[in-house]
Amino acid sequence: MKDGALLQHISQLPHGKANLKHLVRELHVKGAERDKLEAALERLVDRGDLIEIRSGHFTATAKSRELASGRMSIHRDGYGFLVTDKPIEGITGDIFIPGSATKGAMNGDRAIVRIARVESGGRSDGEVVKILKRAHPTVVGEFRVGSRGYYIVPQDERLREWIDIPADLAIPHGGAAQLDRIGAKKIEVTHADELNGMVVNVELLEYPGQGRREGAIGRVIEILGRPDDFGVEVEIIIRKHHLPHRFPHEVIEQAKSLPPMNWEGRRDFRDMPIVTIDGETARDFDDAVWVERREHGGFHLHVHIADVSYYVQPGSPIDIEARLRGTSVYFPDRAVPMLPFELSTDVCSLVPNQDRPVVSALMEFDRNGGLLKYEFCRGVIRSAERMTYTCVHLLLEGDAELRERYAPLVNRFEMMQEFALILNAKREKRASIDFDLPEPLIEFDEFGAMTGVKRAARNMAHRIIEEFMLAANEAVAEHLENTAPAALFRIHEQPDARRVMEFEEVAKHFGVSLGIQTPVKKFAYTARNRDGSKQRREIATLNEQVEISSRNYQKLVAKIEGRPEERILSYLMLRSLKQARYSVENAGHFALAAKYYTHFTSPIRRYPDLIVHRLLMGSVIDETELAAIADSSSQTERRAAEAERELVEWKKAQFMVDRVGDEFRALVISTAKYGLFVELEDMFIEGLVPMESLPNDRYVYQENTRKIVGQRTRREFSIGDEVQVALDRVDPTERKLQFSIVEAVPKKKEKRGRL
Repeated sequence: MKDGALLQHISQLPHGKANLKHLVRELHVKGAERDKLEAALERLVDRGDLIEIRSGHFTATAKSRELASGRMSIHRDGYGFLVTDKPIEGITGDIFIPGSATKGAMNGDRAIVRIARVESGGRSDGEVVKILKRAHPTVVGEFRVGSRGYYIVPQDERLREWIDIPADLAIPHGGAAQLDRIGAKKIEVTHADELNGMVVNVELLEYPGQGRREGAIGRVIEILGRPDDFGVEVEIIIRKHHLPHRFPHEVIEQAKSLPPMNWEGRRDFRDMPIVTIDGETARDFDDAVWVERREHGGFHLHVHIADVSYYVQPGSPIDIEARLRGTSVYFPDRAVPMLPFELSTDVCSLVPNQDRPVVSALMEFDRNGGLLKYEFCRGVIRSAERMTYTCVHLLLEGDAELRERYAPLVNRFEMMQEFALILNAKREKRASIDFDLPEPLIEFDEFGAMTGVKRAARNMAHRIIEEFMLAANEAVAEHLENTAPAALFRIHEQPDARRVMEFEEVAKHFGVSLGIQTPVKKFAYTARNRDGSKQRREIATLNEQVEISSRNYQKLVAKIEGRPEERILSYLMLRSLKQARYSVENAGHFALAAKYYTHFTSPIRRYPDLIVHRLLMGSVIDETELAAIADSSSQTERRAAEAERELVEWKKAQFMVDRVGDEFRALVISTAKYGLFVELEDMFIEGLVPMESLPNDRYVYQENTRKIVGQRTRREFSIGDEVQVALDRVDPTERKLQFSIVEAVPKKKEKRGRL
């Protein structure tokens, strides 16, 4: 029985409750089928569709009115929130959990919460009744020696509990640091006192509230070094986010003994001028392209992707490890790859002038970019050139030296540009959204020290590869939807009504709008007055069925292009949308306005792409197995994004330590009751201006207008305002910067919306 059918069966039982014994009997499952049933129940619990109220007893989340499952988000002050797996009717937002009711739950843990109270406005609170899955098997932090003995202060401030370390568990085997980073020196430790102040990684043996003691207990398994050692912050982030970063011995051995390539049965593309186009610092090249005009108009497009699936067989050590990692993680100065070096930068990388196996998408388009037909096959290519985005861009801009150097390919690149613009126009016509948000690029000197932050370039060469990869992904998704018994899709669902309307409220203050109306639904209820009498009242809440399409967003993006508030509104628009994820159910892609979409083009660095290659080449994978891969891949993708973002913020904070006292031009990007957040105009660095530091007045936050207003002077600070700020304080550990207002930059005379 598939997951969906099993969930439906349980939902139809009285009160939506079932236990394993009854299910086994009702569904007549034995042996291996029982194992599949238990696995399906576990997946449904992990996804939040079911709640395991006690061992072997389940209730459908949608049927429960008093219990909710989800992920715990703990504040550093002790209280927390349950981010529910599924929306709960009558409840708005997350469920508040007082500090006394967290019951030892740590940030990120999956838990079941009993809903204690729901206010008329939809706010709710509750208490943790069961922790389903711990998020932290290990914790990284600073080793301390004190009157209480040995303990660890977690690096993550949301992990509030200090971890006690018994004396006999303070020194790891051998007492030596793990030597992962460049320049690290071996640290020999003979006594626990020598660890005082060092950064260590700890395995948790007992969680808070688990044993006879209130606190957690652990043992040191790694010594990472001193907090200010070069490169230690990368090691901290890797362990804080539990990124697998060492390949097991059997994976390394398999990577060193890969089978020789068998070219038999592959389509030969080696005589074609196929090229790769990547960034200057790219180490692996997993996609190559070729374009030609069709005889009767339109274009042939070939997208050749490294055939990782030939080397990585299902169930092999490399495959198991790749699935665990899910994706490569890219930090400013290093990467944690999904595949071993021998594959990612050698036999699978489409390096120039070397025969390489590929999975090829061969497509034909009409002169308007309409897909006429497609074919997929295994092939072999020999890349003619390793091109960079900068090089191709300059060549297309007319650089004489480059046009001479790559003379045989100039016409081909101009054809690529022409066709990419046609594909882009076609996407625009169907209302695909193109957020052109600036990406920060960290710059380093030859010693690895950060020297600055600048806007990452995005030019025509980026557009060419982006359009070609999108076209291939859509063609593959359409093919799998029509031919495969089960497939893996990249979906982007309709946005939540509440987030859309929150953004709409902000947009209207800038004089723009998504062009939708506020949908509400009304509920009647009976309330008791103070005198004991009853009165029928009515409340209006947001209707979750908002009529909105990607065209609403596309029109607004076009309307604000070039305006001072474009950057802020684009960012807020992006936040109003849901996160894209992997799924076996093809729900389409909202932002791309695509009916079919998947990930096919990066199997070196994304596990779902490897799975799609297997499906495309005829492998049949059980839908329940694909669903599990979709869920785990979505989780590892979010984990990687959070780790990458956190390290960038850490690098920025470190960079700003020596700039305390300096002044900067900045933009107000957010306001709150405790102050305003600003972003430095030229450096993509954010920080807080506390309310109490605002000059010459006492200021208050007006929630309805989102303005900070002086009570006496009536001076206002709004989102989008340009200000001059001075850097007052930097906390590099917490990645926080604090600024103060020096003066407000005079507002320009043109009329534009302000918060």
